[in-house]
Amino acid sequence: MTVAWIDAGNGCAGDMLLAALVDAGADFAGIVEGLARLRVDDVRLTEQVVRRHGLRARQVVVEAPETRHARHLPEILDLIASAALTGAAERFATQVFETLADAEAAVHGIERDHVHFHEVGALDAIVDIVGCALGLDALGLLEATVTVSPIAVGGGTVTAAHGRLTVPPPAVLALLTAAGAPVAAHPAARELCTPTGAALLVTLADAYGPMPACVPVEVGVGAGTADPPGHANIVRVVVGSAAEPDRTWVRAKMTVVETTVDDLDPRLWPDVLTALRAAGAADAWCAPVTAPKGRPGMVLTALAADDRVDGVCAAVFAHTSTLGVRLSPVERRSLPRDSVTVDYRGRPVSVKRGYLDGVVVTAQPEYEDVKAAAAATGQPLRRVLEEVRAAAGS
Repeated sequence: MTVAWIDAGNGCAGDMLLAALVDAGADFAGIVEGLARLRVDDVRLTEQVVRRHGLRARQVVVEAPETRHARHLPEILDLIASAALTGAAERFATQVFETLADAEAAVHGIERDHVHFHEVGALDAIVDIVGCALGLDALGLLEATVTVSPIAVGGGTVTAAHGRLTVPPPAVLALLTAAGAPVAAHPAARELCTPTGAALLVTLADAYGPMPACVPVEVGVGAGTADPPGHANIVRVVVGSAAEPDRTWVRAKMTVVETTVDDLDPRLWPDVLTALRAAGAADAWCAPVTAPKGRPGMVLTALAADDRVDGVCAAVFAHTSTLGVRLSPVERRSLPRDSVTVDYRGRPVSVKRGYLDGVVVTAQPEYEDVKAAAAATGQPLRRVLEEVRAAAGS
C-alpha cells in the first residue's frame, strides 16, 4: 500500500507542492499537457533546480498573464470539468476549490457560489491546483494514505485583495480550523502558508502528524520563490510503501453526527434510529446521560458518509426536539463482506460474513430469520445461531 508524508513545517504554497510532486517523479511534460486542456489564457510552466538556504530543491515557475477578472466558483468548476482530466484528478481539483469557497464564504458571511476569487481565482492559482491534481494522480497519491505534518503559517502581515491582513490570513485560518489541522510554531515574520497551499493540504490529508511507518521510495523537494535567510523555503513530499501488513479492510472518511436530547418522549427513540438509517446513516445509536439540572437525557449519535451528512442532519432535526448537532470527521475501517443464505432444516437464514485477509472472521445471521427458523423447527434461538454461523463458514 502506498503512503505519503508531506512536510509542511516551513509552510506550503501551491507552486511549492507542485514542484515537490515533480521532484518526486511526477511527469512534468504530462502535467503541462494536461494543463494545456484548460480553457484559459496563455500559461507557461518551466521547472528548474535551485537552492534554498543551502538545500537543493526543484522550483516550478508559473507564468500567466495578469488579470483583474474575479471568478466565481461555478466558473472555475466549469473550467475544470471541461479539461478532460482523469476522474480522480477532476474530483480532487473540484474538492479543493469547493473547500476554498466554503472557507471564503465563512470569512465573508456569504453563499459560496457568490464568493469572488481574487488571488485564488488568478490563473496561476488555478494552474497550481489542477497541476497538483495531475501530479498527485500520476504518483498514485490520490488513492494513497497521506499524512501531513503540523503546518507552519508564519507571522507578520500580508497585503491581499482585501488590504493588509495579519498572518495567517482569514481564509487560511478558516481552512485549518474547519479541517482540525495542527499548526506548527515558526519564527518567520512572513506568510508561509497560502490559502491555495492550505486548501491543497487539508483536502489531501487523511491524517496529521509525523512521518508514518513506511519504507521511503521517493523524496520530492519543492521550493518557494523567496530564499529567506532564516529557513529553507521548501515543502517535502515523501512517497513510500506501508511498513505494516496490507490489511484488506476498507477505509472510508465518515462524519459523526451527534446531539444530546433531554426532552423527547422516550417511546420515540426506536423510530428516531430507524429514520436516521433511512436517511443514509451507516449506523445510529443512543446512550443515556445525565443532562443539565440532573435531567435524564440521551446522546444520539449517527455515522454517515460525507454525501449523506445533510440528509442525516435533516432527519435529526425532523424527528427529535434538538436545536443543534455536533459534527466530527472520523475514519472508519470495515471488513469486506458478503451475504449468503444458509438452509437451516428447510428454513432460509440470511447471513452477513466479514473477511480479514480473505478469511471469514465473523458471520452474523439475520436475527429475524433466526427467530422464524427457531419457531418453525422448535429449536432454541442460541442453537440456531450457533449452527447457522458454523454452516456459513465462521
